Amino acid sequence: MSKSDIVRADARRFLDERGSTAALAPNGLNPATIMEKAVKDRIVDSYFYKEQCFALNEADIVDRVVEHVSFIGGTHGAAQKPSPFLCLAFKLLELSPSDAILREYMAYGGEAFKYLRALACFYVRLTRQAKDVYETLEPYLEDRRRLRRRGRQGIRLTFVDEFVDELLTADRVCATSLWKMPKREILEDLEILEPRVSPLGDLDDLLAEDEEGEGSDDERRNGQGEEDGEVSEGEGMYVDEREAVRERSRSRSRSRSP
Repeated sequence: MSKSDIVRADARRFLDERGSTAALAPNGLNPATIMEKAVKDRIVDSYFYKEQCFALNEADIVDRVVEHVSFIGGTHGAAQKPSPFLCLAFKLLELSPSDAILREYMAYGGEAFKYLRALACFYVRLTRQAKDVYETLEPYLEDRRRLRRRGRQGIRLTFVDEFVDELLTADRVCATSLWKMPKREILEDLEILEPRVSPLGDLDDLLAEDEEGEGSDDERRNGQGEEDGEVSEGEGMYVDEREAVRERSRSRSRSRSP
């Protein structure tokens, strides 16, 4: 067996050589230095990484996510323990899966694989170019499946679309600093990306419809107010006439009394 056929089961070579012999990520970053050193040290020393991430391949990632990942997050607790989600993300940085494998990860539906999609989206944000990040992640802004998220404040509920939106807009997610990605408007101006069409429709058309609806509502309210004013004025006249009749009756009664 040649040296090229030997597969390193641990992360020692990946970390010690700092990826000098490994291919760079598509966005030009070194996979071994994407995560901060303190976070990487906690991951490699964690019990989950040593037991569950030993000698994994791309297919085994699916099983580990389904069996062990029940929330997204970075580190938690007083000891800043890394989450299984973060450990598997670091393992993906070692494996460097292809775009075809990542599409397969994200294609899974159902409740059992929602954390697999979140993990793949997180990895895409870390390693792909801006154009590919937007084109890959934006379709999942319509994913309404619930996710549990664990942080320093405990566990809270979020959704896949909120997590994806955070990946596209935030600077730090899951104890990892995200590389500075240009905004979508800049890429549209450079004609790298086509303008995004919202599932709700064109924004200008929606604003025009809202203005027309508000105008018709105002007209209906004004018309109703005028009608109500006429009725109230008529009712006031009727009230005055009745009061005048009562007053004349009281005057006649007083004049007839001895």
